[in-house]
Amino acid sequence: MLDLIIRGGKVVTAAGVGDWTIGVKGEQIVTVGVDDPAQTAGRVIDARGKIVVPGGIEPHAHLASLVTMHPEGREFTLGPEEDTVGMAFGGTTTHLDFCFVHPKTDIPTALAARRARWQGRSHVDYSFHIALGGALPLKIFDQIGDAVSEGFPSFKVFTNETLPPHPGRQPFKLDFGRIGLAMERAARHGGLMVVHAEDDDLVQFNYERFRAEGRMAGANLHLVHSKLSERLAFTRTIELATATGAAVYFVHTSAREGVEAVVEARGHKLPIYAETLHHYACFSAAEYQRPRGFCYHTYPSLKLPEDQRALWQGLVGDGVSTTATDEYPTSLATKLRGEKIDDVTGGNLGAEARMGIIFTEGVVHRGMTLERFAQVTSTNAARILGLYPRKGVIAPGSDADLVLIDPAIDKTLTRADFHVSDYSPWEGWNARGWPTTTILRGKVIVEDGRMIGQLGDGRLIARKIDPVMLRRPAC
Repeated sequence: MLDLIIRGGKVVTAAGVGDWTIGVKGEQIVTVGVDDPAQTAGRVIDARGKIVVPGGIEPHAHLASLVTMHPEGREFTLGPEEDTVGMAFGGTTTHLDFCFVHPKTDIPTALAARRARWQGRSHVDYSFHIALGGALPLKIFDQIGDAVSEGFPSFKVFTNETLPPHPGRQPFKLDFGRIGLAMERAARHGGLMVVHAEDDDLVQFNYERFRAEGRMAGANLHLVHSKLSERLAFTRTIELATATGAAVYFVHTSAREGVEAVVEARGHKLPIYAETLHHYACFSAAEYQRPRGFCYHTYPSLKLPEDQRALWQGLVGDGVSTTATDEYPTSLATKLRGEKIDDVTGGNLGAEARMGIIFTEGVVHRGMTLERFAQVTSTNAARILGLYPRKGVIAPGSDADLVLIDPAIDKTLTRADFHVSDYSPWEGWNARGWPTTTILRGKVIVEDGRMIGQLGDGRLIARKIDPVMLRRPAC
């Protein structure tokens, strides 16, 4: 006897889409195939009319993170106990946050603090990228191998400071010498570089120039964090990765130039991957002129319609492997506190909406296949970041992380549709299809708009990246 059977749904697997039945025993999927009416279970879910996809993987979140845009205070983004409620409602069953390592600490110390902060406080499973920032002592890089062995094989670096330097901010930028050293160590030990890529010289010059010209309005953000900056930084990072043998995952690709650089590198069989945000794909810099327009901002900035087209082309076809949010949950007052190019609050509130928006805009409006939808919302992130095949796929032996999407839902989203903070940037958006049931390791945690799961359901998941992903562009 099984613990759970899901019958009648259109099931999206790596082998295709079919009207199959899923059997779950304990925390794992044990069968996927033709329905056996004689098979019994402790619970049966009728999924007729629904689409069943792998639990979503949010590869880029900043929870319980210091709001650095306003260094005069000590305000933090919402923590996992609050934000992962929205993830669960939105079909995300695993998220990756960041463990920041600055010159005054080291990797083991920072990891211990981050793990303690999350322990028992997440509704969904989780892991951490290790973010390396500032003039780190060289001995820090000797700790990369141990971190990979402990299940943390991804290392985030910034090629620039996103804002002008301020004594109240910890540094984010890692110089290219240290980035090269991190790449060498990552390549040696089976790690992956996760890169926020903008050209620091150009961005900082733009801040200086725009200040001198009196062009401080936040509507100019896309001219400061420019398309050229993305092109220069992506190209330089790819050259360094080629020289060191490292694989690179570019976070929040925002411009056509970034997509083109990644596509070209992949054409040379280099292990280069791009992530974008559904905010970038759905909003442009014109939003900055609207009331509440900075709700849609993160760093790098929103760009132009031509960039939106390139991002969707990469998502529906090839070139952009994953969707993320740069989740940075704050109150509306905090999000709208800044109005100038050097103080607008970055980061997005959108993890709850990610899967529903990508289904609406990708599958319904742009003809994205259901297989591709599962790839860009779950499978590819699992493969690139070392969660596969435990996560990201509906297959025997995998965790029973499952989401039921109702394609018949057709509604204009309102504040009442969301469960995090006091606003959503997706209020007023028309949704065609939306997650209705979320299952984490065989446990139903959200069903028909009700939270059934409990705080602490989420666990830390150790990761190991398949070497194939680090040798060539395998997804």
